[in-house]
Amino acid sequence: QVQLAESGGGLVQAGGSLRLSCAASGRPFSSSLMGWFRQAPGKEREFVAAISWDSASTYYSDSMNGQVTISRDNAKNTVYLQMNSLKPEDTAVYYCAADRNTYYSGTAVSTRYTYDYWGQGTQVTVSS
Repeated sequence: QVQLAESGGGLVQAGGSLRLSCAASGRPFSSSLMGWFRQAPGKEREFVAAISWDSASTYYSDSMNGQVTISRDNAKNTVYLQMNSLKPEDTAVYYCAADRNTYYSGTAVSTRYTYDYWGQGTQVTVSS
């Protein structure tokens, strides 16, 4: 059974940093596109970042570009999201996602429907 387990969320003051982790189990994702999304209360789930299977390509939303860095360790089947200079508006549940296919070469990395597996999410709360 495939599982994506996020960790690293919590309460942080504005200007602070957090590093989220997503550990995958049940099958290897070393050849799969992986991404992070977030969903704030009352809002749609939105794209944050994605990374190609070989880390050669990374993709960021306009709103968080320069504020976050996505990385992965295929040997650990884990993807990370380093978030800096956090603002209260970054408060949301952050979700990890993975494509079930391999060697994704499309352009829809920011689309939810590209991803087949999702974690349960980790809460990030930024206080002012």
